[in-house]
Amino acid sequence: MKNGNRMRVSALGALISCSVAGARAQAAPAAAPVRPAYVAYDTTMVLKNVTVIDGTGAPARQGQSIVIAGGKIVAVGAASAIQAPTSALVLDLTGKTVIPGIVGLHDHMYWSGRTQLATYPRLFLASGITTIRTTGSIDPYQELNLSEAIRAGKVPGPEVIPTGPYLEGKNGLRWARALNTPEDARRVVRYWSEEGITWFKAYTQITNAELAAAIDEAHKHGMKVTAHLCSVGYREAVADGIDNLEHGLFVDTEFWPGKQPDVCPTVGDSAMFYSLDINGPEVKRTIQDMVSHHVAMTSTLAVFELSAASRVPLDERVYAALAPEYATRVRAWYDSARMRNASAERVSLKKAMQFERAFVAAGGLLGAGSDPCCVIQIAGYGDQRNFVLLVEAGFTPEQAVQIMTLNGAKVLGMADRKGSVAVGKDADLVVLAGDPVARPGDIRNVSLVFRQGVGYDPKVLLAPVLGNVGR
Repeated sequence: MKNGNRMRVSALGALISCSVAGARAQAAPAAAPVRPAYVAYDTTMVLKNVTVIDGTGAPARQGQSIVIAGGKIVAVGAASAIQAPTSALVLDLTGKTVIPGIVGLHDHMYWSGRTQLATYPRLFLASGITTIRTTGSIDPYQELNLSEAIRAGKVPGPEVIPTGPYLEGKNGLRWARALNTPEDARRVVRYWSEEGITWFKAYTQITNAELAAAIDEAHKHGMKVTAHLCSVGYREAVADGIDNLEHGLFVDTEFWPGKQPDVCPTVGDSAMFYSLDINGPEVKRTIQDMVSHHVAMTSTLAVFELSAASRVPLDERVYAALAPEYATRVRAWYDSARMRNASAERVSLKKAMQFERAFVAAGGLLGAGSDPCCVIQIAGYGDQRNFVLLVEAGFTPEQAVQIMTLNGAKVLGMADRKGSVAVGKDADLVVLAGDPVARPGDIRNVSLVFRQGVGYDPKVLLAPVLGNVGR
């Protein structure tokens, strides 16, 4: 099953037309390709009179125009100085804002343990997420197939960077093969390196020896490793050579009193972080270790806001997207959550925000992802909520855009072609109705999404999704 001879069992059959076996007596003339309804534009064009937030952290620039041709950005600058190509379609987008396509560093293809290959790619793209790393897969072959199908234009979706199966220790996830030795970890990494996987995610029960072996083997094969840790602390993982760490403060158990090596303490106890001094020497040491070893961190504030559920805002779009039976359950969860005080959880969430600000202030590379795994957190909408929370955390809207775009592209080694509005880069762009600098909530108002120069209509993308997430 290696070296391209993959025996994959894929759920994509419902999405991609299969070839009919057998030759026909006489082939019919090839018909002109029909542009799918969700494709609004596929031509040379000018986005005129927009406000541009370019992804570098620079202040927003008004009165700009962007020229798209051949899937690339070929010009960007003041509208008065941009000459539209003769054949270009010009869209006057006065009052609109353009940001780079969002790069989701922690964006799964499942919800509540159910794969969402028919719904999540559309949800991501319609929400402005044009590139994702799945960061923990329950079926890597399906994700590899999906990535190829999107690349071939057979289904709509973001560019997908699949990760391998969870690298998990004993007594961990039910869908992950438990690692028993460091050599187990090496063997798993070697196998998937030949299948085309470039990233792995280690999980909560992995031992330090297993993690170190997985990282070492991955680096031998040109692969990288990130982790949602618990049994292993951040400084241990940094010493092992890890490339990226997920979720920020809440999963770094090295701050827990009495933490035992290779043992995951009880998770979900926000009170453990309630009194933690973010400016204290232990936290500073962790941040310094990460920064000096060039270990990136992924912010997932939106999913951790669920621990302080009473402050989660109502988003009717979530209920519209969920299958009715799940929408009813999630609505009940939301209504119940509104009655909880969750004061300790609110304080801990603020501590997580402070930790991320301190990490960036120290020179750390912070990306973002929504972890759209469960309850009210679903693809795309969670990523948009992240933007609002990053601004609440104290980043400027322009910095929040940078975290969610260019920084993510840097983590993935794709910054030469993605992550900012710059000449020569892929035309991955999001057109927003409104001004997310003045009103961060305007990040939700996606009116048009470009991926590699093709313009997608969010409303048409979403139509088959509504009422189907969870199925």
